Amino acid sequence: MSSTRFRLAGAALTLTLGVLTGCTAGESVDVDGAGKSGASTGGVLNAAIGGEPDQLDPHKTSAYHSFQVLENVYDTLVEPDANLEMKPSLATRWTTSEDQLTWTFTLREGVRFSDGSPLDAEDVVYSYERIIKQKLNASYKFTTVKSVTAPNPATVVVALTAPTPNLLANLGGFKGVAIVEKTNVESGAVKTRPVGSGPFMVADYASGDNIKLVRNDKYWADAPKLDAVIFTFVKDPTVALQNLRGGEVQWTDNLPPQQVPALRDADDVTVRSAPSSDYWYLALNQAREPYDDVNVRRAVAFALDRAAITKAAKFGLATVNQTAIPKNSAFHYDYAPYRRDPGQARQLLDQAGVTGLTMDLMVTSEYPETVTAAQVIAAQLKDVGITVKIRTLDFAQWLDEQGKGNFDSFMLGWLGNIDPDEFYYAQHHSGGTFNFHKYRNPAVDRLLDQARTETDQAARKQQYEQVAKQIVDDASYLYLYNPDVVQGWSKQVSGYEVRTDRAIRFRDVALAK
Repeated sequence: MSSTRFRLAGAALTLTLGVLTGCTAGESVDVDGAGKSGASTGGVLNAAIGGEPDQLDPHKTSAYHSFQVLENVYDTLVEPDANLEMKPSLATRWTTSEDQLTWTFTLREGVRFSDGSPLDAEDVVYSYERIIKQKLNASYKFTTVKSVTAPNPATVVVALTAPTPNLLANLGGFKGVAIVEKTNVESGAVKTRPVGSGPFMVADYASGDNIKLVRNDKYWADAPKLDAVIFTFVKDPTVALQNLRGGEVQWTDNLPPQQVPALRDADDVTVRSAPSSDYWYLALNQAREPYDDVNVRRAVAFALDRAAITKAAKFGLATVNQTAIPKNSAFHYDYAPYRRDPGQARQLLDQAGVTGLTMDLMVTSEYPETVTAAQVIAAQLKDVGITVKIRTLDFAQWLDEQGKGNFDSFMLGWLGNIDPDEFYYAQHHSGGTFNFHKYRNPAVDRLLDQARTETDQAARKQQYEQVAKQIVDDASYLYLYNPDVVQGWSKQVSGYEVRTDRAIRFRDVALAK
């Protein structure tokens, strides 16, 4: 939850079969024009997602459900391909000065927003300056940016205060840095009717039910084959699966984890998974006593059985990890100092002078694995004398409470990571945008500041290894596991691929009649 980058995909535990409304496969939608390459009438794809976006302003939301929609509405200067390598998007090429302090991007010709207005370099400048000046969620990605200018409508120049080796990932890793239209933003319509330059555009938003996208016939690339995509909010994964099998929906990422092994061999649906760069964690509020004491945080870490938590929450569709970065990443650091040791946990609590502790644990019903994991965590902490009071909120309330610091602890996830700077800096630097648990370590700050401008990749990797170790030793976060990306779709669907960054792209999807 926080692309977050962004926070979380998931689903809650109560909803009836009657939730789904809208179009079925093959139903046509009125759209204007034929698209750049002659749009085919490909019907309507119904996609069941686990919850409702909090809003559709890409610069202000941090909810994964929002980005599932926005991935199909907006563009960035560059974007990650299936291997998470940054490729051209709105920018067709770029050059870097010899001192690596000036990046010059050449924009694609003829790009228009979905309302027909032209997209040029001034829109890029406006978008980035909005994020920077208003200190919005992605502002930490622009820490080394001195200025963004538009010498002409086709050129954007980004001047830096220091070399930034991951600048492309910062400018294109996810739609939280999308290029927005000034009029749409300043009118306030961006929250529910965003105007982007992507393959689809928002046609209708029925709060509590669904969001309908239709093909953007002004899209600069090949027009999507689909007429429309309807994102319907289905909290219960069992209901989502029933609707997929019944034909009410043709795609979902909200499958009951315990059924996934059997579903992989099913004849009626396609289910695929991939290792992800996501991680889930438990955070303790260091602005509150006694969680400001590292011994208390480490006591909680030694009380946890991560394998048991992972099994309960993910049914084997995840890998236990104490350092956030998964094994398939070049930045992985193999470090796991904690094990389930109630005796060690009680000893650390004694050293801190803590007895009879009651801990508030904030979870959200829209992400049921947090609820399930919290129950296991509560049982494990009870063994060491900590009473856990689980507080279950809807995600909008959860975000509000997190922002205000009204928690002892919370569990959540961070999804779609490409570069360590994205999450380590945002969550563990003392000035990080998502450092809601108020962790402060000057040594970590120095390493994070160095690593984001280090051009020697070997040195950079070593710096992040030191960061990873210190964060674990300080129990800034208690990392739990890296989940798999698991998604399912109808046999009618072609052209869809599961991505390790969890981006949901429907621009190349076709739907058989």
